Amino acid sequence: MNENKNQNAFGMIGLGTMGSNLLQNIADHGYSCAGYDNNTKTVQKLNDLKNENIHGFSDLKQFTDSLKSPKVVMMLVPAGEIVDSVIKDLLTVLDKGDIIIDGGNSHFTDTERRYLELEKQGYHFVGMGVSGGEEGARRGPSMMPGGDQEAYEVLKPILEKIAAHVNGEPTVAFMGERSAGHFVKMVHNGIEYAIMQLISETYEIMKNGLGMKNDEIQKVYKKWNEGRLKSYLLEITADIFTYKNEGEKEFLLDSIRDQAKAKGTGKWTSQAAMDLHLPTPIIDIAVSMRDLSSLKELRVEASKIYLDSTEMDYKTNNEQYCTQLEEAFYFAMVSAYAQGMHLLYQANVEFKYNLNLDTIAKIWRGGCIIRSEFLEDIYAAYNKNPELTHLLLDASVAKDLSSSIPAIRKVVSDAALHGISTPAFSASLSYFDDFRNENMPTNLIQAQRDYFGSHTYELKAKEGVFHTKWMMENIKE
Repeated sequence: MNENKNQNAFGMIGLGTMGSNLLQNIADHGYSCAGYDNNTKTVQKLNDLKNENIHGFSDLKQFTDSLKSPKVVMMLVPAGEIVDSVIKDLLTVLDKGDIIIDGGNSHFTDTERRYLELEKQGYHFVGMGVSGGEEGARRGPSMMPGGDQEAYEVLKPILEKIAAHVNGEPTVAFMGERSAGHFVKMVHNGIEYAIMQLISETYEIMKNGLGMKNDEIQKVYKKWNEGRLKSYLLEITADIFTYKNEGEKEFLLDSIRDQAKAKGTGKWTSQAAMDLHLPTPIIDIAVSMRDLSSLKELRVEASKIYLDSTEMDYKTNNEQYCTQLEEAFYFAMVSAYAQGMHLLYQANVEFKYNLNLDTIAKIWRGGCIIRSEFLEDIYAAYNKNPELTHLLLDASVAKDLSSSIPAIRKVVSDAALHGISTPAFSASLSYFDDFRNENMPTNLIQAQRDYFGSHTYELKAKEGVFHTKWMMENIKE
């Protein structure tokens, strides 16, 4: 039994790799902390670390009794019903005024409900997105807490110390009211889906269109990561292309099945965007392509039916083409971030979160999965103009993006001509072309809706709402 009664500054429920690593991070910064899990072997593994600042428990009351007041308890457990179950158990051993943190990938609607319920009962609740994976948890993640600002002020000293730091600044800040933290993390993950899909499409072009070998492709990603495309996702991609299991000649990547899994946060991002009537097509298609990848048997069957004589070989100078591909990737990557930031802007209006978009970009610059050099540009844009409605309207971003337009057009058209699928690249270009289109062809859609459903329409030069009897017999020649 632990003797460190009422001395621990932080408690963690869920001692998997993420929970254990985060506790070790906290302990490294001089804080005494406690961990709880109902799996005694997991608790023993934590205690076996022999860290004087970490104390493991398999009894929930002993765990909470070891915490200083106000007691701070963070959950790192699977999203859904398990979170509600843990909260129910916690309320039997916590006091009013104590702080509960949900650090998992909970849906923001669940966080909204939990925040309101716990507030009524006198408890402080913080929904906090955590990004950076296992290594981030251990060495410095990016954290997105939202909900109870009074509680955040209690947590702030610890969170700022354990976060990653960029230019001496911690990658954590209070996001906003109620479920804001988990909404921001959800959008972060949506952008992550989009960028991963874009990278996979560049891989497809280089491998099947340009006929490049793995070591050649690795050099391209490494070179890209040394310039304005510098990012965590490109960094790990370059590493992947060099990896071979010990004693094997083939790259591990070539042995991995082409079926991408998902935990749901990308889908949630698309659903939230649609509920807010806001387009995020590059995120939507990234989610759809993961779903399509799972249909392996159908794809194999279709590949035998639809034989294509299209020549996939681009027959071009690979080095020159990869320079254009780099430009195209920059264009599409900017579009992915811009669509995500626009979703945050709209959610702020709709849900009154009190988000600061420059702060979000600022804490994403380090620790998180989508950290990149371009986030400095995003931070600068929103810092200069906090009321900026859309990232693509920033003059500096527009200038850089415009120079990449010829490249994205060539990459998308070449891929289509050679039978190579680039749905995310195509979505980024189509979004851009209609975003800058003063007169979209959707006037025809509105006329069609009025024709078959009397849904009415508005006119360009006349105020009001109108309906027409479109049937041909009502039209005089």
